[in-house]
Amino acid sequence: MNIERELGKRSNHQCELCASPEKLSVLEVQPPRNRDLEDNLLVCEICRDQIENPDNTDPNHWRCLNDSMWSEHTPVKVIAWRMLSRRRQEGWPQDLLDMMYLEEDILEWAKATGEGAPSENQIIHRDSNGAVIEAGDSVVLIKDLPVKGSSMVAKRGTAVRRVSLDHENAEYIEGKVDGQQIVILTKFVKKL
Repeated sequence: MNIERELGKRSNHQCELCASPEKLSVLEVQPPRNRDLEDNLLVCEICRDQIENPDNTDPNHWRCLNDSMWSEHTPVKVIAWRMLSRRRQEGWPQDLLDMMYLEEDILEWAKATGEGAPSENQIIHRDSNGAVIEAGDSVVLIKDLPVKGSSMVAKRGTAVRRVSLDHENAEYIEGKVDGQQIVILTKFVKKL
């Protein structure tokens, strides 16, 4: 059996992640389980490069996972889960992960490379009670906060929806209060 030919038939000669018909090759999902068709998928050069080199990742390229995560083929689902987990701090990938269902053995395979596990150097944002704040969460202010560079005061009890995280400082989050984007210290918020 020629795996590349079989994958071409299965995928209609398109990347099984982004549907590109250009520069396709076989990607074996690590760690391989059976070393057959069900351990492989057909990917384009762009997807392969970003899977193998996380520093080259273009987040917008992976919006294609909105479609491919529903594939009936296990290796496609595994790679989709890994790539969404890699980008989860951006908000929209977490939304897709929340919708995605993988059976226990498939999820175990997806986690086998350590993708999605918190790293020791990962910046974790915590509210005043120690709850983890993630991108897209909603928080409420627990104190009146004067906004620097403005006469505005963000009042205690104000809900800030869909916050974004500062990826360099665990004490800072950003959100809109009264239509103005502001930086807020995490010690002055409580997660909703």
